[in-house]
Amino acid sequence: EVQLVESGGGLVQAGGSLRLSCAASGFTFDSYAIGWFRQAPGKEREGVSCISNSGASTYYADSVKGRFTISRDSAKNTVYLQMNSLQPENTAEYYCAADPNCRAIIADRVENWGLGTQVTASS
Repeated sequence: EVQLVESGGGLVQAGGSLRLSCAASGFTFDSYAIGWFRQAPGKEREGVSCISNSGASTYYADSVKGRFTISRDSAKNTVYLQMNSLQPENTAEYYCAADPNCRAIIADRVENWGLGTQVTASS
């Protein structure tokens, strides 16, 4: 059974940083791309970033380029999202998702999701 568990969310002041973690189990980690999404109250879910199964390719939404960095650690079966210069508009529930290919994740055609972690950036 695919399991994805997010952690690392919290409350930060505008301009602060957080590092989210997505711990994966129940599947062959090195065969799956992992992506991050976020959803703010009253808004649609938004794809934030994706990293390929090998880690060689990454994708970022335009709104986070230059501020967020995605990485993965195969020894720990974990994907990280380093978020810098957080702003109030980044406040949302952040979810990770798994699929063999980032194309499916970017297209939001994913079946495997975590339960999310809340990120709040206060002004």
